[in-house]
Amino acid sequence: MSDYAVINPATGETLREYPTITDAELDGAIGAASDAFEGWSRRVPVAERAALIARVAELHTERREQLAEIVVREMGKPLEQALGEVDFAAAIYQYYVDHGAEYLADEPIELAEGSGSAFIRRSGLGVLLGIMPWNFPYYQVARFAGPNIVAGNTILLKHAPQCPESAAAIADIFTEAAASVDAPAGAYVNIYASNDQVATVIADPRVQGVSVTGSERAGAAVAELAGKHLKKVVLEMGGSDPFILLSTADVDAAVQDAVNARLDNNGQSCNAAKRFIVLDGLYDDFAAKFTEAFTAVQPADPFAEGTLLGPLSSQAAAARLGEQVDRAKAQGATVLAEGSRSGNFFGPTVLADVTPSMDAYREEFFGPVAALYRVPSEDEAVRLANDTPFGLGSYVYTTDEEQALRVADAIDAGMVWINLVLGDAAELPFGGVKRSGSGREMGRFALEEFVNKKLIRIA
Repeated sequence: MSDYAVINPATGETLREYPTITDAELDGAIGAASDAFEGWSRRVPVAERAALIARVAELHTERREQLAEIVVREMGKPLEQALGEVDFAAAIYQYYVDHGAEYLADEPIELAEGSGSAFIRRSGLGVLLGIMPWNFPYYQVARFAGPNIVAGNTILLKHAPQCPESAAAIADIFTEAAASVDAPAGAYVNIYASNDQVATVIADPRVQGVSVTGSERAGAAVAELAGKHLKKVVLEMGGSDPFILLSTADVDAAVQDAVNARLDNNGQSCNAAKRFIVLDGLYDDFAAKFTEAFTAVQPADPFAEGTLLGPLSSQAAAARLGEQVDRAKAQGATVLAEGSRSGNFFGPTVLADVTPSMDAYREEFFGPVAALYRVPSEDEAVRLANDTPFGLGSYVYTTDEEQALRVADAIDAGMVWINLVLGDAAELPFGGVKRSGSGREMGRFALEEFVNKKLIRIA
């Protein structure tokens, strides 16, 4: 069987296989991206590159139903959420169409002494490799390819082996968009590459940078290769984001937000809330209501109307999550609720009394499993929130504005959301610290990662 295949997680059926790229084809793909950079990206004004991305945004909107159905088949995302992902991808592309020229404009520097002038001019570095995950096939590509093509780079895109159909659909969109604005097809090239071939791409002198979203293991391997070859790298790894409840005027609303934050994308989101840290006086009420609301959502057909929780993305994902839960139980965690398991369908599960001696204390649970923690104070909530190798997102619920900002300052995370969840937007930067990675995507900062900030000094 090919490494690249669509296996419907709801049924286990292999729907289609895609051949891995040959070494000769890979060299041609790198060459096409390099030629597109030298002959087009670095020579045309930002408006022409933005025109390409504008058409990409339009095509995502025009094909939203088709695109959404693909990812439901590939990784089990509920259809309504899949449609939302396509819409979000289109909005991200459009954001860089609307703001690219503004953010890439020359930046004057006031001279401390002497005559003349100086400024910073931002320009693309060249060919970039994107290594993207399966859980958000359109959104992840948009937040990498959109800003970087507008900035003047060209893209080689290696998608996850389990979502080759969405990879092909995105490539088709870019090919059609490029033809419509007289841009070279090499501005965006999809590659069904093996891990060994990825190493070849990173080593190639025509490739100037790499961005990877995925596991810690994948990120460490890519970072090692990138460092060896002196290539710029952006990493977005996992997360075990805390949801800290310190005070609230509406426990029911906080509970619903907590449930929404844990179940988004079948619980398979890097920046989902996963550890729920609740002040002692609120804990019992929150735990009871959260467990009831969380387990009320049961796995169902991802194509069915109203489904909130589909299957996990693969047999391996379901087996891994099941093993983690079983190990947590064996090591002494309390199970407040345990969902049924059938194939790749995994019911919501709630753990409590997880201690630092347990593996579950520092592992990321990628699926509908929540861990509840009782704490006596704000300081202990922050200490527990930070006692993790990860540092991606975090959520703080409090009615005290001063406390909200104080806790936000104290949390080791790239993002802090106060009294809201699922608030991601194209203009808001995304990224983490510690083992969650480095660099930022989305917002203005995405345009800063892979550009040459060239100083030009004029006498």
